[in-house]
Amino acid sequence: MSETATLAGGCFWGVEELFRNLPGVIDTNVGYTGGSTANPKYEDVKTGRTGHAESLQIEFDPSKISYDEILDHFFRLHDPTQLNRQGPDIGENYRSVIFYQDENQKSAAKAMINELNRSATYHKPIVTTLEKSGRFWPAEDYHQKFTAKTGRGACHVDYSSVD
Repeated sequence: MSETATLAGGCFWGVEELFRNLPGVIDTNVGYTGGSTANPKYEDVKTGRTGHAESLQIEFDPSKISYDEILDHFFRLHDPTQLNRQGPDIGENYRSVIFYQDENQKSAAKAMINELNRSATYHKPIVTTLEKSGRFWPAEDYHQKFTAKTGRGACHVDYSSVD
């Protein structure tokens, strides 16, 4: 039985490219979540007025990759100490968020954030927020698997930092 993780860590193109290639990941979809506008489109979200974050929804097989492993990759692929930005992308739509599906995911995410802050892995406190997962609106087709289709769009993600 598969599970779902929904994460936002800046531009969704590069985030999706990393996760879609991990063993145990069944499917990925980029989209928008965390906002108040129904059926948002990219043109709306990029204004920063909808409250949505560019997000990645991951379907995974927990017998092959754990939720903790997904979180570990998430924290290594972006800078969770930057508020409302990643790399050159600035705005609330590029914020760092874990949209938890249930209390187990919330507890796991909270524990990992606390451990990373205690370990001083980062020189500043983590600003990643935890939000109850709400409606996920798939992005337009041209955004799906964008990096795989075009060879562009790694955005802020440095793939060499991830095993």
